[in-house]
Amino acid sequence: MAIGHYIKEIGRGKDGARALSREQAADMFGQILDGTVTDLEVGAFCLAMRIKGETADEMCGFLDATQQRLTKVQMSPTASRRATIIIPSYNGARKLPVLTPLLAMLLAREGLQVLMHGTATEDKRVFTSEVLRALGLPTQEALQPLANGQVAFYPTALLHAGLQRLLDVRRTLQLRNPAHSLVKLMRPCDGPQVLVSSYTHPEYAESMQQVLCRMQSTALLIRGTEGEAVADPRRLPKMQCIVQGQIEAEVAQQAGALTNLPALPPCDAQSTARYIREVLDGNLPVPQPIALQVAQVIRLAARCV
Repeated sequence: MAIGHYIKEIGRGKDGARALSREQAADMFGQILDGTVTDLEVGAFCLAMRIKGETADEMCGFLDATQQRLTKVQMSPTASRRATIIIPSYNGARKLPVLTPLLAMLLAREGLQVLMHGTATEDKRVFTSEVLRALGLPTQEALQPLANGQVAFYPTALLHAGLQRLLDVRRTLQLRNPAHSLVKLMRPCDGPQVLVSSYTHPEYAESMQQVLCRMQSTALLIRGTEGEAVADPRRLPKMQCIVQGQIEAEVAQQAGALTNLPALPPCDAQSTARYIREVLDGNLPVPQPIALQVAQVIRLAARCV
């Protein structure tokens, strides 16, 4: 079934567009993921949603359709029952070093299994996958099971090829679409898990929080560092803790002028990897905001098993 009747509702412009129900959104997005609609319809969907903006019900419907279709990562049969830490990584960095791998490796050092997923969405950024490769952790080429104390990075195409295709539309239209928010909210495995997610612009904080609550997620939601779900090493960002859909606590962001700046490497992958090795070896301190983020994630992981 084509999605033209849905586009008619969402494509009436900023003031005339109508929101879809959760069920309608799931049906429309499922058809897009399945590849049963035309490129013209996909483009119309992306532009209409960019102008209208997605509601919490629509995003939950998009997630419902995605969760039903994902090829999920399994846990190793020998893994103990601990929460899996999910870290989406889709933004990369242009100015600051991308320290999402440091966050993941610090959590893995605590015995947690860390599932990272992502894809390059722009051409002029340094991405987590590049830093991990420089650290000797190549991108997974198949959905290998995840073990305790392991960090593994899974490209989005392994989880669902249709979702990767929708992310690739950005390179053609030069505009984000709902998939760019959705990938930061989805759960690519079963069992207890903590989602570490982020928003770039403050207006997304409330909408993402609403979706996480409606999806009954356990999550740490932060203002991202250039969009990445890792605390800014220079200043503690706002952190929102959610446990099984209930807002539990908020860690206030650091205010005021910065008096001491940590010594950070250049933004390139090799320099960032060398810095991460130095921190993990104890030769350099863990930036305090990232240490506090690690502590919050560990606490949430203990709450959901």
